[in-house]
Amino acid sequence: MALQGLLGDSVIEKSKNVVSVASLLPSGGVLGLYFSAHWCPPCRGFTPKLAEWYKTVKSGPNGTKFEIVFVSSDKDEQTFGEYFEEMPWLALPFSDRDRKGTLSKKFKVNGIPTLLFLDATDAKLITGDGRSVVMDDATGSNFPWKPLPFSQLVEGKLIDNKGNESSWSNLKDKVIGLYFSAHWCGPCRGFTPILVKTYNLLKSQGKNFEVVFCSSDRDPASFKEYFDEMPWLAIPFGDGRKKPLSQRFEVSGIPTLIILDWNGTVINANGRNAVAADQQGLNFPWHPLPVTKLTPETASDINDNPAVIWFTDSNDKNAKTTLRPIAEKYFSDCKQQGREAELCFFYCSKEEDAGEDDEEIVTSLRNFAKLPERLPLLSIIDIPGQKVYVSDKTTIDAGVVEEFVRSYEAKTLSGKPLHG
Repeated sequence: MALQGLLGDSVIEKSKNVVSVASLLPSGGVLGLYFSAHWCPPCRGFTPKLAEWYKTVKSGPNGTKFEIVFVSSDKDEQTFGEYFEEMPWLALPFSDRDRKGTLSKKFKVNGIPTLLFLDATDAKLITGDGRSVVMDDATGSNFPWKPLPFSQLVEGKLIDNKGNESSWSNLKDKVIGLYFSAHWCGPCRGFTPILVKTYNLLKSQGKNFEVVFCSSDRDPASFKEYFDEMPWLAIPFGDGRKKPLSQRFEVSGIPTLIILDWNGTVINANGRNAVAADQQGLNFPWHPLPVTKLTPETASDINDNPAVIWFTDSNDKNAKTTLRPIAEKYFSDCKQQGREAELCFFYCSKEEDAGEDDEEIVTSLRNFAKLPERLPLLSIIDIPGQKVYVSDKTTIDAGVVEEFVRSYEAKTLSGKPLHG
């Protein structure tokens, strides 16, 4: 039933035969969703490797508990069919473009090839990094590839830059930042001094905060040189815990700062932006805010989620104060209903202290989405779904925003292609 909610009633074989999703896998099985396209060279490089691995798993003891469904990003049905001929698994019908878009948005697929593994019992994500599973587990012996408990992932030695040893158990009751970074990475070297300043400030105030450096440096000398700049702890260079931690928190680039508690519950997966926007630590421990001002530091969230954005010509924060209770109710409702909160909420107003960078990001976004010039303007920019929605109201208040959000969720809003 859970998989039917994702895939519909049926998928197809290469022969065009229909396969019932309800009988696709037994309870405890694993479904792979393979987002790929023939026009994508990395996809064409990975697909043959995946096909061989798939055949190995299917011929093994867990073969009946495993299946893959191809979710195509091809540009037409003919190309889809030609590419599908190379694959030994099943596919979502090419004609079901709406479902493909829904799957891409739900699992935040921002690039291909992407291979996800889901638990067939409840359709919950096991891992978003199936490609690493394929490369690391040649025989499929680690089926069903569920991550280890967090306590097992992190347990072990930690060090400071003087060589003193500690452990994860010594960090109990602290707010912890896992800092994935490397000396060779320019943006990392730019962010590290900011994090050092905020860290030292919070420590001087007695805040219960610690950072653990998870290095992507290429050799011990580079690690040591970089770590010497840091006042916090680190996983030792070359320690085997770094890779599974990267996979668990889906770290796809650096610098990445994951703010979490000692038990591994994520407080803020985008700690880098949270710290950059709040270098004094006033919002520590940086629980995500229901409404955020649109700035260069916060704008990256728009890449992953549909964003409600109120562009206003006011120099006060009426937009923020109006949006806040609406956003809080939205997030509360999502939590009570057991569904993932899809939307994020932003405002941008002409404030006297707005810097040139703030104005530039607003102008760039408006141009990118081809928004009307008028102010005030209420919009939903859905980059994952490649759509933009604009309210036709020229006067905006709480009622207008609530109705706009309700209509979006009910799928009754009329949008246009983002690049149309």
